[in-house]
Amino acid sequence: MINIGIVGAENSHTLAIARVINLEAKIPGARVTHLWGERPLYAKQAAVEGGIPHIVSHPQDMIGDVDAVVVDHRHPKYHLPAARLLMEARLPLFIDKPFCYRLAEGRSFLRRARKLGVPITSFSVLPYQRSFKDFGRRLRRIGPISMVVATGTCDIRSRWGGVFFYGIHQVDMVLRLLGYELHSARMVRGRRDIHQASVLFKGGEIACFNLLPDAEFHLSVVGEKGRADQVIGFDDNPYVSGIRAFVKTFKTGHTEETAESILGPVAVLEALEQSISERGQSIPIRKIG
Repeated sequence: MINIGIVGAENSHTLAIARVINLEAKIPGARVTHLWGERPLYAKQAAVEGGIPHIVSHPQDMIGDVDAVVVDHRHPKYHLPAARLLMEARLPLFIDKPFCYRLAEGRSFLRRARKLGVPITSFSVLPYQRSFKDFGRRLRRIGPISMVVATGTCDIRSRWGGVFFYGIHQVDMVLRLLGYELHSARMVRGRRDIHQASVLFKGGEIACFNLLPDAEFHLSVVGEKGRADQVIGFDDNPYVSGIRAFVKTFKTGHTEETAESILGPVAVLEALEQSISERGQSIPIRKIG
C-alpha cells in the first residue's frame, strides 16, 4: 500500500482525488492519508468528505509518514515553493497543472529532481481523456499537421494566474499534437472576455486558441491529407485516468511525461501573459531546456 499526501485543499481536485482513491477504491494499492490546506476550514472539509485521516500544519510535516505527494494549488506560483522540501526528502511528486508559474523556476526544479533521482510528473487531465486519445489515433490518417485550432474555457483575468489557470488545458493538448519546437506567441484581446491567442512553431506550424468564458473543449486539425474535428469530452470520471498515471509513477519511479511536456505549456503561457501586458505584441517563447 502506498500512502499519499496532498498539499492544497482549496482546489476541487483535492477532494476529487481523495474520493477516487479512498472512497471509490478505483486505484488499487493506494490511499490518501495526509492533507495540508491553505486554511483550516478547507482542510477539514476535504478531509471529512474525502476520508483523509490526518491533517498537518505544514506540508513538510508529511515527511516520514507518506510515500508520495500531490501538490495541488489553484495558483501555480505556489506549487514549487511548497514542493521543494518534499523533493529534497526524495518523495515522488505529482504537481498539478500548470507545473509552475515561471519557466526558469521550473527548469531549475527539474534539474534538481534529476540530480536527486526524484520522480516528478505533471499534466492536464485533458490529454488523458479517452476522447483525446481516440482523436490522436484519427489524426494518423491526415498526415503531418500544419494547423490546430483549439477552443475552450479560459479567463485571462483569473485571480488564480490569469491565462495560466485554464489556458493550460488547451495548450497542453495542442503541444502534444504539434510538438515543442516553439517560436513565438501572441494574444489578441476581444470584447466580453472573448479572446484569441496564437502560437507559431519553428517548423511553420500554427496553433490558434479561442478563449471563451464558458465553452466545451474542441480541436480542429488541418493536415496534408485532410482535416479532423473533435469535441474533447470528459470521461465519466475525468480524474481516474490521470490519478492512475501519477500513482503508477509513484510506484514505479517512471513517467511518460518529459521535461518538454511539463515545461512546454509553461513557456507558452508565460509568453501569452507577456503579450497581454504588452497589448498584443508577438513574444518570443523561451527555450524549454
